[in-house]
Amino acid sequence: MSNLRNNRVRPGDINLTEKVVSINRVAKVTKGGRTFSFTALVVVGDGNGIVGHGLGKSGEVIDAINKGIEDAKKNLIKVPVINGTVPHDQHGKFGGGRVFLKPAAHGTGVIAGGAMRAVLESAGVTDVLAKSKGSSNPHNVVKATFDALTSMRDPHTVAQMRGLSLKKVFNG
Repeated sequence: MSNLRNNRVRPGDINLTEKVVSINRVAKVTKGGRTFSFTALVVVGDGNGIVGHGLGKSGEVIDAINKGIEDAKKNLIKVPVINGTVPHDQHGKFGGGRVFLKPAAHGTGVIAGGAMRAVLESAGVTDVLAKSKGSSNPHNVVKATFDALTSMRDPHTVAQMRGLSLKKVFNG
């Protein structure tokens, strides 16, 4: 996750859309009975390569979602999206969650499960093949997807690091 610092984005004037990935009711048992609170896992994105995730906790569902949105705005990253898909195959992992992302041809759509789908659609990826292996816990799947997305590099960056131009790379 050392690459994460390079992809950070500030929320500034970005128009972000929110998606609630999961809401969980948590019970705390006390002497007087059970006290319920809620956690909300939220993903925000502009649909143009910027995406973030956050967790909010509160006694009310709406408050938990709002806190999750604010937390997600603090964790925004820039993702390379080329022609609506990811630039190359990539594995990501976090805890027990393992994900695999693969570029897809135009018109394929987002072939991914619930938690991964929310992240990829918020990032603006329209065509991708994705597989979640291991844990199906939405928290781990979202964080594993972020691990895969932060590890992605676009061709321009790779060519620049190698001291080449893209024309030279593709034309031989």
